[in-house]
Amino acid sequence: MNHTYKKIPMPIRYLINTALIALLLYAGNAVISSGITNRAQSSLVLQVGIYIILAVSLNIVTGYLGQLPLGHAGFMAVGAYTCGIFWKSAAGSALPAPAAIVIGLVLAGIMAAIFGVIIGVPALRLKGDYLAIITLGFGEIIRILIINLSGITGGTPGLMNIPKRSSFLVVYLAVAISCIAIHMVMKSRHGRAILSIRENEIAAESCGIHITYYKVFAFALSAFFAGIAGGLYAGYQGLLTPSGFDFMTSINILVMVVLGGMGSMAGSVIAATVLTSLPLALQSLNTFRMVIYSVLLVIIMIFKPSGLMGTYDFSLSHLLEKLLNIRQPRENSPAQTADKKAGKRNG
Repeated sequence: MNHTYKKIPMPIRYLINTALIALLLYAGNAVISSGITNRAQSSLVLQVGIYIILAVSLNIVTGYLGQLPLGHAGFMAVGAYTCGIFWKSAAGSALPAPAAIVIGLVLAGIMAAIFGVIIGVPALRLKGDYLAIITLGFGEIIRILIINLSGITGGTPGLMNIPKRSSFLVVYLAVAISCIAIHMVMKSRHGRAILSIRENEIAAESCGIHITYYKVFAFALSAFFAGIAGGLYAGYQGLLTPSGFDFMTSINILVMVVLGGMGSMAGSVIAATVLTSLPLALQSLNTFRMVIYSVLLVIIMIFKPSGLMGTYDFSLSHLLEKLLNIRQPRENSPAQTADKKAGKRNG
């Protein structure tokens, strides 16, 4: 007898996911607030959340779109300085702190997205190494502008006295919203269009997909969430310097995406967590910790070149359906019933 898995209705899926996210946020906030973790551990948890957003956002362009940008730190810098300047100006106003946090992060995302469109329109007409070079140049231009616009950004000494608003709840609520939003976009027709461009750009264009539009859309979306991560970084550090957004920052984020698996959101989350935590875990080894860190990366890339998760994306709903393993008989159609009866008569 044929069987089929009973699907969990979509409203129940959303309810389960929302309840689980709320539970994790509550539990994590309770642990951090209770003082069980020390200052270094609490700081590491916030850094992990910020880098998760950066890795997942870069995965839109690198993993889903199939391009190779090297200027992600530039978008992070734009968002960080936009949010930092706004939070400083709003510190002495009557604007409530929750409203200031939301407005600052949204402004950071929008400003970064604008820069994403500006650089995306000319850059995404190029491919491969040429795209990497032009986005690398963009990241350096942003850093030099920050140094020279000292009246706004604080120049080389940095932008100081930024209110530290990036608490555990703020950071990981932003992580949850970012991951959910990116997941929903990639499951929509826009996401399928982006994936089709990665698979075969010529075939996608022949099917009527606007290649330039979706490339710029993906680039702007990636920049938007990088800007939000930058805003959270500003609220975590309390001080922004241009050296924090150099070329190596972009490379570190790219390593997280490649190591986790290009096109896998779950892989980006895992890789961002591991690579952010690993230097602290190896801190006791002093001078050898970066050597061990580098060797581990080389070993993983040799034995797992597709990344830790490949293109696999975790789905709680699918996991629950497999665990429940609820099966029900599949009803035969009238034609199938008639065929079976005819077979019995012939037999």
